[in-house]
Amino acid sequence: MIPYGRQDINQEDIDAVVDVLQSDFLTQGPCVPKFESAVAGYCGVAHAIAVNSATSALHIACLALGLQKGDILWTSPITFVASSNAGLYCGAEVDFVDIDPITCNMSVSALKQKLDQAAAQNRLPKIVVPVHLSGLSADMAAIAALGREYGFRIIEDASHAIGGRYGDQPVGSCQYSDITVFSFHPVKIITTGEGGMALTNDAGLAQSMQLLRSHGITRDTALYEGPNEGPWYYQQLELGFNYRMTDICAALGLSQMSRLDTFVSARAKLADRYDSLLQSTGLILQGRSSEASSAHHLYVVRLPQNLESSHLSIFNALRGAGIGVNLHYIPVYRHPYYRKLRSDWGDFPQSEAYYRSAISLPLFATLTIQDQNTVVAALNGLLN
Repeated sequence: MIPYGRQDINQEDIDAVVDVLQSDFLTQGPCVPKFESAVAGYCGVAHAIAVNSATSALHIACLALGLQKGDILWTSPITFVASSNAGLYCGAEVDFVDIDPITCNMSVSALKQKLDQAAAQNRLPKIVVPVHLSGLSADMAAIAALGREYGFRIIEDASHAIGGRYGDQPVGSCQYSDITVFSFHPVKIITTGEGGMALTNDAGLAQSMQLLRSHGITRDTALYEGPNEGPWYYQQLELGFNYRMTDICAALGLSQMSRLDTFVSARAKLADRYDSLLQSTGLILQGRSSEASSAHHLYVVRLPQNLESSHLSIFNALRGAGIGVNLHYIPVYRHPYYRKLRSDWGDFPQSEAYYRSAISLPLFATLTIQDQNTVVAALNGLLN
């Protein structure tokens, strides 16, 4: 089976992990801050907070921005459920903004229209979470401009997008957002096994997220409420969580960072080759953007409208041919849990059209030309 995604682990990665296993620190040691520093430096951002998953990063990002019961979070329907679940964890309501049919990211025009309606109803969101689907940044300058106009905060769900760029900045610089979140799941651009990171230029938000990831506990005497009672002393200042990243995971991530640009370049070449090989098939390809350079976590194609009725049969035939296609994602509001929350999620025609037609083809840095040709030949055979 040719998988849709696969990690690339080399001997240097293995040696880095073994070094930690043979050291005095398996959990909270020197590799975590080194990894944070490497990612922050790469992205040109002031603060990076490593955690055990991107879901944890989204959760503490929402909490640091003060999201709570009575507040509202908006995100894209075409995302993994964590993007919206993070709002529910905080007791907030969630809602969705339809996608752009070309980029498949949050539509700026749909966002503006929904904001106008929400302003009239006095139900504006506190936080908007644009999702950089497949590694292509959403139109962050336009979303940030709406944030200033309507007063919402912004968390970039860049789980797919480390190594991508928007404008003249790396994704993660937080030029147009309060916080950016990365994922280091095995199929992402780089991996820590499991893990995530929250990035920000705001020292107060960074301090809050650092507390929240580790039970709300600090040993920083400058933050103590009252006197220091001894060298054993620490204080719990917030109700936090055990969301810490281990030194084992951080060592792998730090080693992988040395090859981040190599991974992204390899993915870009494969994505360009897919574009060329599939341009005459009638498939709808995810649009590129003049403002953004994708990290190419996924390669998503969509069937033309006349083939939507064959979506399932084409998907199953590709799987049957040993090609591990997938579908990213089921619109979040379609899940049973979300249907129980609300029966009237609204009208998301572009997200529905996407779901009827989308297929994620295999794409990872070590995908061979032979395997890519196999994927294209099988797809062409089915389409013809």
